[in-house]
Amino acid sequence: MSHDLPPQPLTATAGLALQGSLRPPGDKSISHRAMILGLLSIGETRVEGLLEGDDVLRTAAAAEALGATVERLGEGRWRIVGVGLGGLTDPADVLDFGNAGTGSRLMMGVVGGQPVTATFDGDASLRKRPMRRILDPLVRMGTEVVSEREGGRVPLTLRGPREAIPITYETPVASAQIKSAVLLAGLNAPGITTVIEAAATRDHTERMLRLFGAHVEVTAHGPEGHGRTIALTGQPTLRGTDVVVPADPSSAAFPLVAALIVPGSEVVIEGVMMNPLRTGLITTLLEMGADIERLRERDEGGESVADLRVRASRLTGVDVPPERAPAMIDEYPILAVAAAFAEGTTRMNGLHELRVKESDRLAAVADGLSANGIAYVIEGDDLVVHGDGSPPKGGGTVATHLDHRIAMAFLVLGLATREPVTVDDGAMIATSFPSFLPTMQALGGRIAS
Repeated sequence: MSHDLPPQPLTATAGLALQGSLRPPGDKSISHRAMILGLLSIGETRVEGLLEGDDVLRTAAAAEALGATVERLGEGRWRIVGVGLGGLTDPADVLDFGNAGTGSRLMMGVVGGQPVTATFDGDASLRKRPMRRILDPLVRMGTEVVSEREGGRVPLTLRGPREAIPITYETPVASAQIKSAVLLAGLNAPGITTVIEAAATRDHTERMLRLFGAHVEVTAHGPEGHGRTIALTGQPTLRGTDVVVPADPSSAAFPLVAALIVPGSEVVIEGVMMNPLRTGLITTLLEMGADIERLRERDEGGESVADLRVRASRLTGVDVPPERAPAMIDEYPILAVAAAFAEGTTRMNGLHELRVKESDRLAAVADGLSANGIAYVIEGDDLVVHGDGSPPKGGGTVATHLDHRIAMAFLVLGLATREPVTVDDGAMIATSFPSFLPTMQALGGRIAS
């Protein structure tokens, strides 16, 4: 697995225009949830286009350890036979989630609402990430935290109740992971479990719960309607179903920005999810002047998808509002790269959540920009990048801190800087985009070890 391998430095060098088409890997958020709801359902779930990165494979292994039958049928094709609500069994060993923050936190919600006991652990990066924000509502629902490291960090052991207690919970920060953990625990609660969020976060859990047969009501919340109230009726009979996983917009972001900043490029990115709660980066890039055209808009797996034609563009700095953060929280590193090529100042507001991702992403992005001669300042939780419309110098080595998105973002930077850019480790890219290197090389990108 990526976190067990020795570091694998990679270097990106500017070259010819990027040309061609690609389909990014399946969406990671959908892939995690398909595995989890397959586990909790009665009958068979078949998944097409599953992301086979390390993060999702860890969730698959955890589902199997909790009692599901999990079988790989072919590339991206998986079969899960679930055990239904209340049918989970205690795993024989620790659930090792590697680098998977989403998988571990969602599965804590599952275990926290079911009469099972399980221990969660992960790699060095995951062990640094705070879990208290997940544990607090679960404890209110009847979950016992048997053991934990300081601050609610893994390794930790949870024991779920016979039946969870339905609660109304207002999330302290905009987080789809908190919301999803509470809803997944609420599946085994007699009554209505309600989550109130001040700013709407990605709604894949709500959509997929409905697909598997749960009753979920979503209403606008707050004076301007930016928030959501999500009410789940507990103890439904979930039925296995077929899931088609659309291409991950967070993975598509890397070849998309590469095509914008490498002169003369034209790339088509196929089957990208267009859920409006996931397209904040595209909205921002369009405001910056990006040439991005939607083609063949359609529905797949309960989600809107489209092909994107992307052409090299002259970008202009913009002000990114904080309320957009939940729709693009994983895309700020690659947006900072785009901003480095833009004319003028790009201000990204309200990035406090970046400090608790796989790394302190705000600090990691800032260090990477500094190493490559790019002007920036951090003002509180805002990142401000200054560009002059020409390629930055580059030439730096970037510390990735075991963060796949930092690695990919700065390799994209190196495809258009005046000097090559090196990342200290690209091994963990496999957690979300296993084919990143050959995909970018096939388009004409010069990335090598």
